[in-house]
Amino acid sequence: MSDMRLVIAGAGGRMGRTLVRAVAETKGLVVSGALEQAGSALLGQDSGELAGIGRNGIALTADAAAALAQADGIIDFTIPAATVDLARKAAQAHLVHVIGTTGFSPDDEKAIATAAAGAAIVKSGNMSLGVNLLAALVKRVARTLDDSFDIEVLEMHHNRKIDAPSGTALLLGRAAAEGRGIDLDKRSVMARQGHTGARRAGDIGFATLRGGSVVGEHNVIFAGPAERIELAHKAEDRMIFARGALKAALWARGQKPGLYTMADVLGLKDF
Repeated sequence: MSDMRLVIAGAGGRMGRTLVRAVAETKGLVVSGALEQAGSALLGQDSGELAGIGRNGIALTADAAAALAQADGIIDFTIPAATVDLARKAAQAHLVHVIGTTGFSPDDEKAIATAAAGAAIVKSGNMSLGVNLLAALVKRVARTLDDSFDIEVLEMHHNRKIDAPSGTALLLGRAAAEGRGIDLDKRSVMARQGHTGARRAGDIGFATLRGGSVVGEHNVIFAGPAERIELAHKAEDRMIFARGALKAALWARGQKPGLYTMADVLGLKDF
């Protein structure tokens, strides 16, 4: 099979540059396009040079339609509005779309689900293999323990992150909710302040920290009577997200249109 041609969305950003490097290091993949937003000062620059790997001949462009016309798939760690637009375009071209963007609204989620009728979309709050294994473990532990164990999700990221709780924290919260057989939207507590009263049994709490250059740290705490279980993941390099996204792209190349997660990619759906 020929190399899979990938467009990197947001190729001028930190994650985009990491993805360009990761593709260059991965057999069977090639960068065929590099997207940036209209008006960016980086338009026209070589994506390989920006990524620190030398010229690759792929200049940053804002013309998504032209880039997608020469591609088999797109890797997208951008912002919700851009991702929704790219999902529609990828569906029209019947391309693989790997989405690592977070912070979607309910309407955004519906638009992406609609686009999945025409594209194989792999969407996850975190593309790291370790985080997705952690999510599977969280689901299993939550299923095993009863409501006498309170569940709290603690996350910390760098000071430039724009959404909270993180997509990964929500991924882990959903895994816990699935294990407990409850609706996270109805049983989540996103913040606490003032005189809150006692903690309601069965709720899943979230706490968010921001500061410095932290790539990503997540802890899921199961606090029971006289004992506590903690499951944790600490990201040290954005390359772990890039490698997971590329694994997802290769996997999705052979799949029918639909909305998939990293649990599908890793065979963890029934763990």
